[in-house]
Amino acid sequence: MQEITFNLNGEEVTVEVEPKDTLLRVLREKLFLTGTKMGCEESECGACTVILDSRPVNSCTVPAAKVHGKTVVTIEGISKNGELDPLQEAFIEAGAVQCGFCTPGVILSAKAILDRCENPDEEQIRDELSGHLCRCTGYLQFYDAIRIAVKKLQEQKTEK
Repeated sequence: MQEITFNLNGEEVTVEVEPKDTLLRVLREKLFLTGTKMGCEESECGACTVILDSRPVNSCTVPAAKVHGKTVVTIEGISKNGELDPLQEAFIEAGAVQCGFCTPGVILSAKAILDRCENPDEEQIRDELSGHLCRCTGYLQFYDAIRIAVKKLQEQKTEK
């Protein structure tokens, strides 16, 4: 066993991990954050996507010990004070939430691109979401939701 400490959703956490533990398993089984979904466990479906040091990663293949001293954001960490993130609101508005299995990972990949680029073009969005498999929405709603979120975020900026 090894003790690791990292920033999780804005708070420092310490947890004991075994060498075989992945970040996904630690999040779900030791920290009880079940918004991060367990899909293929081979970095193929994107259901387990989290943001690690500002970049989306498939947590199913990240050794838990590698996050020591780093920052991890899960779907549970993007809403603030009980308020949904504008991106989450946009996904609801666009009907981009069907079964909900892939949605957390898609939202986190979208958040990562919006944090890097205020107004991503269609190609950037498609590229960012290319690692996600969804069998419900057909992807168009994801793109619509991201465009809605861009508008919402721009409006918030002008209000300030």
